[in-house]
Amino acid sequence: MNTADQYLKTIYLVQRIEDGPAATGALADQLDISPASVNEMVGKLQDRGLVEHEKYRGATLTDEGETRARDALQTYCILERFLANVLEVEEFRTEARQLESVIDETVAERLDTIIDREPQCPDCFRADADMCAYLVEEGEAD
Repeated sequence: MNTADQYLKTIYLVQRIEDGPAATGALADQLDISPASVNEMVGKLQDRGLVEHEKYRGATLTDEGETRARDALQTYCILERFLANVLEVEEFRTEARQLESVIDETVAERLDTIIDREPQCPDCFRADADMCAYLVEEGEAD
């Protein structure tokens, strides 16, 4: 996953939380970067046809942008569940965020076979809680 995919994933999640366009400030908060950096990248994503940005309203994913965002979120979910449920890494979210930018599709697919991902992924990701719903269920089952 590359930086553009991380932005697309974040826009997707913020749109779900806000039930509308993703405001630049909200994206900056989620990504822990400056609003100016967000504006720059959103402009690049718009040039690529992945995002529509309306000043003072925010960013909205195009159909292609949403497809890429859902793929990126699915990869993140795979990493998060593998780290938390298989390796039992305590700081799994931090580790997943660091790994998501360097993991390739082949590795994600192989990890996916280990975690036995649910078919509704990535819709199982709770944007408001910033975690997969199945982490809670599996954690409570222990």
